[in-house]
Amino acid sequence: MFKKIREYENLHIALWLLKDTCWVMSWHTAGMIMIIPTLAVAIHIAWKSRTQLDDLFHNIAVCLWITANAIWMTGEFFYEDGTRKYATVFFALGIIVVAAYYAVYVPKRLRAERELANSVKTVEETTV
Repeated sequence: MFKKIREYENLHIALWLLKDTCWVMSWHTAGMIMIIPTLAVAIHIAWKSRTQLDDLFHNIAVCLWITANAIWMTGEFFYEDGTRKYATVFFALGIIVVAAYYAVYVPKRLRAERELANSVKTVEETTV
């Protein structure tokens, strides 16, 4: 259906905005229904990005963020805002995923790129 992942991501943004609009307008049924396609598309995008770690970490964090939003919205709609502490867990997990990416994966990738550049430079110097 979508030729480029970017088009699919744009659909996801539209779904997310629609879900959050339902939330802010207190349209309980519509808001709860919109959780399903919004989260499903986010999970599918994360799955499609599974071979590209740069995107995967961020897409997992987005899935966790939407899950947190959904829990928070459900709590506001039906539980007198009593689910916020559960939503916080998912927000924190999203932050941990992104922090792990920048603290562990990025430095490892940069080291590998430097080592490759140095080995190419060494080979060039020895062949000249």
